[in-house]
Amino acid sequence: MPGKTDFEHAVFGMIGLGLIGGSIAKAIREVYPDCTIYAFNPSKDTLEQAVSEGVINQGFSKINSAFFACDYIFLCAPVSDNAANIAAVSPYLKQDAILTDIGSTKEDIHQHIRSFEGGRLSKQFIGGHPMTGSERTRYRNSRASLLENAYYILTPEAEVPAQKVEAFRTLIASLKAIPLVLDCARHDFAVAAISHLPHVVSASLVNLVRDADGEEGLLKMIAAGGFRDLTRISSSSPVMWQQICLTNRDNILKLLSQYISSLETISEKISAGDAAALYDFFAGARMYRDSFITGPSGPIHKIHALYVDIADRPGVIADVAALLAGRSVNIKNLGITHNREYQEGVLRVELPDEASAVLAEEVLRESGYQVHLAAGRS
Repeated sequence: MPGKTDFEHAVFGMIGLGLIGGSIAKAIREVYPDCTIYAFNPSKDTLEQAVSEGVINQGFSKINSAFFACDYIFLCAPVSDNAANIAAVSPYLKQDAILTDIGSTKEDIHQHIRSFEGGRLSKQFIGGHPMTGSERTRYRNSRASLLENAYYILTPEAEVPAQKVEAFRTLIASLKAIPLVLDCARHDFAVAAISHLPHVVSASLVNLVRDADGEEGLLKMIAAGGFRDLTRISSSSPVMWQQICLTNRDNILKLLSQYISSLETISEKISAGDAAALYDFFAGARMYRDSFITGPSGPIHKIHALYVDIADRPGVIADVAALLAGRSVNIKNLGITHNREYQEGVLRVELPDEASAVLAEEVLRESGYQVHLAAGRS
């Protein structure tokens, strides 16, 4: 079983150093400070920043023989560049090294691996998909914590030795992610349902509201609350989602067809004024989503937050923060709620745990603030 010392002096190669590639590099550096990390990236400024921060040892504007030293090479460029990068890195991939990627679709790159030079890289390829991200892209927004408690799907080729798969799984787990080994076809259908289709729906809804808005921009002005949360993912990279739709087309189309059918069905129920069917529609969705929280490995975690009624006067937010700091209550997040369609209280205070939330509520109520508990879901 590989341990931490097996990776402490390993050599890692990053082909692309954007948000995800940068975050993986930072996580590796944080856990294994004595390892060596090389990176290829078209942007010289990015490489210089990563070197100056001590994240990588050396950066290159071309893939070259330096990568022959690597024990693990991560393909972190856009999906559309995978075929070219596989060809570029293959001459510098030593026989016992592992090649992996970070793409949101897996069948496409596995097909490239199987067809490249008669499949000679199949013994070395473990597909990877860290299920994490941010609306902000590029290396400057990368951070080691982006991987923490995130599922990291592994899709090894059948020819990869079991001990190599286990070693890579151990590496990913050591970066505080949650590795999960899947067949690449099963992976692509699953992410089409829970990630790719929602992005298509989100972008469609944003475009619908944009087209329905008037010159005064009323809809955009009040678009907060539920609409903001539902469409947050529409701020992601359009190039990335263009490529995802092209590489996972069949799965997305199958699920999109089912979704359109479900919209037509609920449209009919609304038109008919079918109260029972409408109740069942929303109750069923609520029950299933709530099961994400109560399940032992659900993706949605309970949040601990309060909504506080505050007056519109200078210093009031500072007063709330000072009261909590005075009782050693750590504030995880603080923000103003402009649209109070779903919550009471204009100031949202998020706490790290239930004990902190209970104490914060007590402190603020004692000081005369009106406090409302937030719904228990993120």
